[in-house]
Amino acid sequence: MDLVLKFLKEEIKLNKSDKVVIGVSAGPDSMFLLYILLELQKELLFDIIVAHINHKVRIESEEEEKFLKDYCKVHNIIFECKRIEEYNKENFHAYAREFRYKFYEELINKYNANYLMTAHHGDDLIETILMRLTRGSTFKGYSGISLISNKDNYKIVRPLLYMTKSEIQDYNDNNNIPYYIDKSNYSSKYTRNRYRMEILPFLKEENKDVHLKFLKFSKLLEESNNYIEKEVNNVYNKVWVDNKLNILELLKYDIFIEKLVIEKILKDNLLNITELNDKHIDSIIKLINNNESGSEICLPDGNILIINYNYLEFKNKDSNSNYKLELKDGLVIPNGMKFINITNEENGNDTIHLESKDISLPLYVRNKRNGDYIELKGTNGKRLVSDVFIDCKINRVDRYSYPVVVDSKDKIIWIPKLKKSKYDSKNHEKCDIIIKCL
Repeated sequence: MDLVLKFLKEEIKLNKSDKVVIGVSAGPDSMFLLYILLELQKELLFDIIVAHINHKVRIESEEEEKFLKDYCKVHNIIFECKRIEEYNKENFHAYAREFRYKFYEELINKYNANYLMTAHHGDDLIETILMRLTRGSTFKGYSGISLISNKDNYKIVRPLLYMTKSEIQDYNDNNNIPYYIDKSNYSSKYTRNRYRMEILPFLKEENKDVHLKFLKFSKLLEESNNYIEKEVNNVYNKVWVDNKLNILELLKYDIFIEKLVIEKILKDNLLNITELNDKHIDSIIKLINNNESGSEICLPDGNILIINYNYLEFKNKDSNSNYKLELKDGLVIPNGMKFINITNEENGNDTIHLESKDISLPLYVRNKRNGDYIELKGTNGKRLVSDVFIDCKINRVDRYSYPVVVDSKDKIIWIPKLKKSKYDSKNHEKCDIIIKCL
């Protein structure tokens, strides 16, 4: 308790100009945090906004919401609540966390608050570090939960990292602080709960203040990471240019820096990195050391990294795959190419002349599929579209979305800007369709 108060007063230096959003579930940890902030508010006069999420998954959810609303009214502080009406069934916890923090940010902006405080405690920190060590994580990830996380216009503060769960529980009971218990916190089906019930008791027997040792370890990793990040940023700016990684340039550096540069690239370019771990990093390092053009590795959420002539590039197969669009004047396809009808007799692979009687209308534009071939103009043979891409040096990354023009029977009429089929009219006077690709 004393360490928490000292931290809030001397390091955070709360004062009357501050506005603090607190995530409160009505459980013992968040109710304790709310209690000590209310006590500090009497002395330091800062504003408090309570943020509550009604997850609507337990019978007690409605009761807890009403309790908190009444509690805040009695203590004359702002109460804000949001309900989760529907969950992403694939990952309940990840969705709920994303929902919470989005709500917190809404309140930060609404009240122009400069702090968000959550009730993560010392046991949470130990569990998180051990779980990441077991599962694998990034260098920064191994530090677990930060005391302070800096955002663009506010800070996330977790003052209870100085205390254990049992210390919080004892203080609540001795001071009649009300709270609700979520029984799912004691279910062994959740990984975190197994760490909490089976591993933490042993560590605490060895050292009752083990959470402070983990906090010290966490701070050390964070400080080290902050220093190393400066070097990583310098290297990153040299090797990551135009959304491509210069492999030969990166391989000049120590393997430790290589891995952290890869981490930064993934963090900056992926929407969701929660499923990434050190195995992915190691696989990417192996990929770039082999540096074989055309090699690729699949990452979570459909993301792909592909080596293309000494450069590593991102590609999301799902972003442009399996499109098929009717070819109409002015059509713009996913890779940015545009098709227009023209009347003049231009030549070149960016223009095709067709006779309606030779093909089946309407025409469509789609991406290449496995086994696609084209009957080339001026030859009697067939050619795989994939071979045409190789001959024309089409970037491996771009091949997923590169268009082919087909008729309604799916015969390939044209590979825009690259090759024409035998259906390109030799006698321009007879053609009634002229299409240009921009």
